[in-house]
This record gives sequence, C-alpha cells and structure tokens, in this order.
Amino acid sequence: MGSVLALSSGPGHHNWPFSTDPPPSRWNAHPAHWDSPPRWERRDGRLPNPGSFHSLHRSCKDVFPQQIEGVKMILNKTLSSFFKVSHTLHLSAVSPSYYRFHVEHLQSDDYSKDKDAPALIGEMDSSGSLNAHALLHVTERVRARTVFQTQQSQFVTWQFETEYRGNDFTAAVTVANPDVLRESVILVAHFLQSVSSGLVLGGELVYHRGRAEEGGILTLAGQYSRPNWVATLNAGKGGAHASYYHRANKQIQVGVEFEASTRTQETTTSFGYQMELPEANMVFRGMINSRCIIGGVLEKRLTPLPATLIMGAFVNHRGDKLQVGLGINVG
Repeated sequence: MGSVLALSSGPGHHNWPFSTDPPPSRWNAHPAHWDSPPRWERRDGRLPNPGSFHSLHRSCKDVFPQQIEGVKMILNKTLSSFFKVSHTLHLSAVSPSYYRFHVEHLQSDDYSKDKDAPALIGEMDSSGSLNAHALLHVTERVRARTVFQTQQSQFVTWQFETEYRGNDFTAAVTVANPDVLRESVILVAHFLQSVSSGLVLGGELVYHRGRAEEGGILTLAGQYSRPNWVATLNAGKGGAHASYYHRANKQIQVGVEFEASTRTQETTTSFGYQMELPEANMVFRGMINSRCIIGGVLEKRLTPLPATLIMGAFVNHRGDKLQVGLGINVG
C-alpha cells in the first residue's frame, strides 16, 4: 500500500507524463518477498493466497514506461547481502533539480534465518524531505508496516498497516494520519478472497473523519488470471479502474488500462507494451493514451560495465509539449 496521499485519492489518479506531480520514488515499493508468486505457479491443488490489494494492477503497470525528463544519474552500492545505498542526482529545466540519498536494510534472502528481522528503508532529498518505512514479520502470517513522510520540516504522512495472509485470503487494516487534537483519521480496510485458482474477489473501504467532514468510500475489486494474461477491475463511488495484462511471448508484454474518476469527471485509456531483446541487453517500454500522449523509454545494459543507459521521450500532442530524458544507472 502506498502513502496516505494515495489512500485519499480515488480511482483514476495516475502520475501521467507532463503532470505536476513529482516523480515517484522507490521508497514506496514493497520488498520482493512481500508479494506472493503468481497464482498460476501453484500446482498443489489448493486455492492460493491472492496477495496484497495494492498489487492487483501491478502486472499491467510494470509494462508502462516511467517518466524521465532532464538528466539523471543513479549510483547504487551494495555494502553487504542485506545493506545497500544509492545516490540520485537529477538535473531538470521543468521541475526543481534535486539530490536524493536512499538506504535499505533488508533480509539477506527471502527464506533466511533472519526473516523476522525488520526491513528498514529510508530516503532523504536535498530539500530536507524524508521518507522512511519499516516492515516487520510479526508471525509467519502477520506482517506490519510503518510509514513516515515529511516535506521539509512538516510531517505529511504517518501510517500504520497490519496485514494477515491466510491460506486463500488476505486481510489488511491501515490507520493513516491519526490526529487527536484535530480529531481526524483515515482508516482503510482491504480484503481479498481466492474463489478459484484464477478468480479473486474482494474490496476496499476507506473511511475519513475530520472536524468538518466525515465519509467513506467502498470499492469492489475482482481479478481473473490465466498463465499468460490477467484482467483486473476496481469499481466504486470514486470511479473505476480496469486493466488487462497479456504476455504474448518471452520478449513481448502488453497492457491496457482504463481509469475513470467521479471527482474530476475524467476518463483515460492507455495502452502500453514492453519488448525485451536479451541478445542486445535492451528493454523498451512504450505507451499511448487518450490524452494524446505518446512516450517510450529504452534501457540498455552496458556490459561488461555494471551500468544501464536510460533514454526516454514523451510527446503531448494536445498540449504541444515535449520532454526528453537521459539517465545512467550504475551498480
């Protein structure tokens, strides 16, 4: 689950290219062992665990290119099997330039003896903003997560999440931005149930309470998956979010997204694809949407060097805008 900023936004929210939203940072991502393997890999005859609610659309979203603009350099350094740091320098003529320091303390592997040790992730940029969270396996089935986010000297987000994973269901409760003085809080409850080997049903309930307002939003979710495709739908009072992911072969993956928001009265349809060229050590991701935005990002592994060259361009034909980016990822 993301920060409280994501919790308070209904379906249809997306960090599209040319938007005023800052680029997403890696602090908001769960470690790999927090997500179950694809359900079609289970062959023991039992209904599998459906995974987390926040990862329902992940297969489709991973196909789309991430916006890149200006010049970016990322330097990664692994200090040990469970401790690594990274430095990011971004120079831009559109948004403020920044330096970001990222540090992670993780388990050495998914099934190590130190599995119950917390995973600590922190990130601070040149403006003084801090993002940090801690992940903890309380028991084999119960996981806890704490998130803190500041914007310069102001606290923006503090949230606490508890997740329980049963044999064929997942239940999670999140408390975000509790404030006793202002009598405000955001509560989020998730539930997913595996109905069959390929069908998952569930929902999300977001409740917000403050001095001036109080309300809740219920969103129902469903996902049907097969070995090479996944279809997902979220629908509720805030809008709808549908996605379809398809793996054509080992090199080509495609995804289609539809997002509608009742708050902004806007709808967006997007098509994205990913093409891998293992012989050339290249991965290309492209996208086009109904807002007349076309973009693509090419990643080239510079073997034998431990570096990846990233080149991207996004064109907004309706707004007559162009963004070009160049980046290098070392380590």
